[in-house]
Amino acid sequence: MPLRYLKPHLYCRSRIAYQHLNSPPNAFLPATSKRTLIAPPQPNSGPLMTRRSDRALPNIVPSYRIWLKTAPIFIAIITVSALGIFNYQKSSSSVVAATLYALRTSELGRRELGDEIYFRDMWPWIWGEMNQLHGRVNIGYGVKGTKGKGYMRFRSERKTRMGYFETKEWSLETEDGRIVQLLDDGRVDPFKNTTLQAESSD
Repeated sequence: MPLRYLKPHLYCRSRIAYQHLNSPPNAFLPATSKRTLIAPPQPNSGPLMTRRSDRALPNIVPSYRIWLKTAPIFIAIITVSALGIFNYQKSSSSVVAATLYALRTSELGRRELGDEIYFRDMWPWIWGEMNQLHGRVNIGYGVKGTKGKGYMRFRSERKTRMGYFETKEWSLETEDGRIVQLLDDGRVDPFKNTTLQAESSD
């Protein structure tokens, strides 16, 4: 039966069904599905003024890549901090104070460096081992005076647990490369009965 002979309400329903059958698949989709996606904001794109629910999602960076970039920096900071703490502990020890005082009162040391003997650098770095618990002290650091600069070495050992430290080397290397032995056979060991010996017997 042709559509024009149907009743009005049946004719309208039939015509709508006919249009649905002859229309393309995307003709009756909601209008929002045709909207294009908005790219996510970039680091230098400025503030996000509007926000849409159908915008593209940003890419997720794997966490291990971030750790690979920041881990070396973190390890370097921790290493430098630890070395600085240990060096400050060495520079504040009684061994360094005793050796520096002995150098100030040494005739050979004052002849090479002059008066006002102190650390060469603003932030002194104490090189070597300082292990009084196991009886090993082998350190060196830069010094200076009114006449010149140098590098002082000090080495002392304790053979037994309840024994005393015995100075093996106490020398001063000048700027021109000469090594001056501050502890010779004719001079008494200036480190006897000092805090270095007292700490070893604790």
